[in-house]
Amino acid sequence: MAAIPRVVEQAADRLDPRGTTRRRLLAGTGLASASLAATALLSACAKDTKDSADAIGNFPKTPDWKFVFVNHVTTNPFFTATQYGAADACKLLGCSYQWTGSQNSVVAEMVNATNTAISGKADGLAIAVVDKAAFKTPVDQALDAGIPVVSYNADGARDDPGTSRLAYVGQGLYESGYALGQRALTQVQSGEVVGFIATPGQLNIQPRIDGAQQAFKDAGGAVRFTAVATNADVTKGLSIVDAYAQGHSGLAGMLAVDAGSTQAVGQTVKKYGLRGKGLKVAGGFDLIPETLASIKSGDLDYTIDQQPYLQGFLPVLYLYLFKISGGLLSPAQTNTGLLFVTKDKVGTYQDNQTRYEGSSTDVKLVDRSGAIAHQ
Repeated sequence: MAAIPRVVEQAADRLDPRGTTRRRLLAGTGLASASLAATALLSACAKDTKDSADAIGNFPKTPDWKFVFVNHVTTNPFFTATQYGAADACKLLGCSYQWTGSQNSVVAEMVNATNTAISGKADGLAIAVVDKAAFKTPVDQALDAGIPVVSYNADGARDDPGTSRLAYVGQGLYESGYALGQRALTQVQSGEVVGFIATPGQLNIQPRIDGAQQAFKDAGGAVRFTAVATNADVTKGLSIVDAYAQGHSGLAGMLAVDAGSTQAVGQTVKKYGLRGKGLKVAGGFDLIPETLASIKSGDLDYTIDQQPYLQGFLPVLYLYLFKISGGLLSPAQTNTGLLFVTKDKVGTYQDNQTRYEGSSTDVKLVDRSGAIAHQ
């Protein structure tokens, strides 16, 4: 018997790997030649591929769902990783997203963007609820229209989300601020400590400054803590931090509760050599490159990683699962965590430029080895 072309064997295995069909095809029975057998089988395989492309993974075929993210600082570099997370989840699940809101934390602009998404019949909403009162009515309207809503990054006040959103995806904000203060207290027990906040009152960062202040208060009050407003604009914020440092010599600590202010603290500490002038502790939040460089140089002691990538990826996943299950899979409350990044750990972030921290557009596997840190 002549050798059977490999393509025919592969095609036969695809159609019927064990049964009668495979035997007939390999014997040429009912077909004029092996080439015709291959043609028939490859045609069947092409149809199979087309059918499977209609669904993602083991999920059913879905409409072209589009989810809308409403953000308070749409161009802030912190949210680069968040947008990568949303994009990657959409690529995985076969849907799309829109990034909208306000560039400068203008709540009215965010509400308008939310209302536009509702009137445009968005398939799901993810909202940074930086004002507990402003989003109550829009969220109710979305839910009444059958549009699922989750919050991310900010979730109203500490004990009052202010909306009927289905779940929150983000850091425990008050708790992270309290941890920031507690960490500082391991290095400073008295003197003046300043805490910078870009937008006082906005509920993505106000709970943090409240938590930090409470940590110092609970320690007995030997540290005099002052909260100072900077600005959502990073350049303006830097000038405010710089001026404060010049006007308050002998600071024992400089902290910040947002990405821009943290970057500014590191730059100011370096500019004026504050480590040699009595500054005992400096720290803040988030993973922008300038902040990581300041930790490496020792101008900042630490920053807090709150997993911004997950704050984009998980809302898309939760909204998608809600839609495909007809609401049976309701979104889950998710704390994206609190990890202190210090000088001994910062190299891992700097050496691995990835989408997960927003430092690279590349889609790649990040290899690791060795033990996983634990307590």
